[in-house]
Amino acid sequence: LIRFFAGFKSNAHPMAIMVGVVGALSAFYHDSLDIRSPRQRMYSAYRLIAKMPTIAAIAYKTSAGQPIVYPDNTRSYAENFLYMLFSTPCEEYKVNPVFAQVMDKIFLLHADHEQNASTTTVRIAGSSLANPFACIAAGIASLWGPAHGGANEAVLKMLTQIGKKENIPLFIAKAKDKKDPFRLWGFGHRVYKQYDPRARIMRKMCTKVLDELREGRAHHYHDRFVDDDDDLSPIDLLELAQALEEEALADEYFQKRKLFPNVDFYTGIVMKAIGIPTSMFTVIFAMARTVGWIANFNEMVDDPVQKISRPRQLYCGSPKRQYIPLELRPIAGSDRPHMKSNL
Repeated sequence: LIRFFAGFKSNAHPMAIMVGVVGALSAFYHDSLDIRSPRQRMYSAYRLIAKMPTIAAIAYKTSAGQPIVYPDNTRSYAENFLYMLFSTPCEEYKVNPVFAQVMDKIFLLHADHEQNASTTTVRIAGSSLANPFACIAAGIASLWGPAHGGANEAVLKMLTQIGKKENIPLFIAKAKDKKDPFRLWGFGHRVYKQYDPRARIMRKMCTKVLDELREGRAHHYHDRFVDDDDDLSPIDLLELAQALEEEALADEYFQKRKLFPNVDFYTGIVMKAIGIPTSMFTVIFAMARTVGWIANFNEMVDDPVQKISRPRQLYCGSPKRQYIPLELRPIAGSDRPHMKSNL
């Protein structure tokens, strides 16, 4: 499977690599493709969940043009991912335990969340009795879209645009102005009309990461991996986000509309502070969501009345029209009809 990665260009997006490699797993594991077999589904679930951190880390290494680092089975799930992501053959990455705890929380909080676009994609693909590897690859492709998995990065861009705490009142006013295109990303949710409980947890993790950075215990790590063109340091981003939340929650406009921070508000900031590049944000989302996708896939397959998904489509086009033979139809831009061919 490692040779498969060599077929991608060194500047390939990690999500493009993820879609291809996860789908290709079905070419390697023929003993777990029968979705009617509970045992084979269990094997495929174990393999997908266990291999996702390795595939994600190698996808990053491939896109960054760095040598692959093999997993270390003595480490935890989250710790192992960070180790494979940031280590090199000439320098071992010493995983900060707080960072490993934060990654573990991110994986847990993103494991599943209702019938979103990617979960529905997995179920629709699975309804045709496609193998689990192909279905999860379909879910990754759906998640890749910026409308689904791109909110974390949008928050970072928004904070960079705000720049400093003194500018917060100006941008809050812009967010309240319906004529202004500026949008306050990371606030509000279609499901949660109160404070997103996942955001509360990530806010605590944010404080822990901020303490690590302030104390210098993570200085060596994040300085090596943040993007060179960042205008704000990880500490600046974290402090600005906390100040923005406090000011927005104190504003009556946001209180009346129940616009509270959601999980995306802090997740991207925390990952950036750890040193994870923005191109890997959606990859990590896919790693975590694989657990929920598999659970939905198994639930669907076990349903005795499940049939292939075929959404109903209502025709809203033209009414009945008179058929005109091709040779009598006018040529585009002319009143003359088509001439009959002698061929």
